[in-house]
Amino acid sequence: MVDILHRVGIKSSVAEVYSALTTTEGLAAWWTGNVRGDGGDLGDVLEFRFGAGGFNMKVRELVPGKRVSWEVVDGPQEWVGTHVHFDLDQAEEYAVVLFKHEGWREPVEFMHHCSTKWAVFLMSLKSLVETGKGAPEPYDVKIDNWN
Repeated sequence: MVDILHRVGIKSSVAEVYSALTTTEGLAAWWTGNVRGDGGDLGDVLEFRFGAGGFNMKVRELVPGKRVSWEVVDGPQEWVGTHVHFDLDQAEEYAVVLFKHEGWREPVEFMHHCSTKWAVFLMSLKSLVETGKGAPEPYDVKIDNWN
């Protein structure tokens, strides 16, 4: 198994970042404008849709100000059964996000694409929290023909 790992510091409180990760409004403002469901309770299913497809994520863990974890329950074959984690920590004026998309069976070309796109969207999260404006899909940086 292989994982996608990223770290980003966001000049804010962990509470602000946690809100952007657990509310439909927050998620729509940095990842994709096409999100349905509720991410505030364990077992909730969030539906994320993009021009190239989508994913359904089941909320597996919520620790306010510390951790958000999802399990991919529907989407591309490579994603189903993987887990997405956002671990949060306050380091002076920065909320540090340790991101992990774990459980990939092998490092296929699609994983390389997804790693770059996760970085793009984590920078969108940073922008949203720091400036009030993110760049969710369809306004994100396009990196290839997969978007």
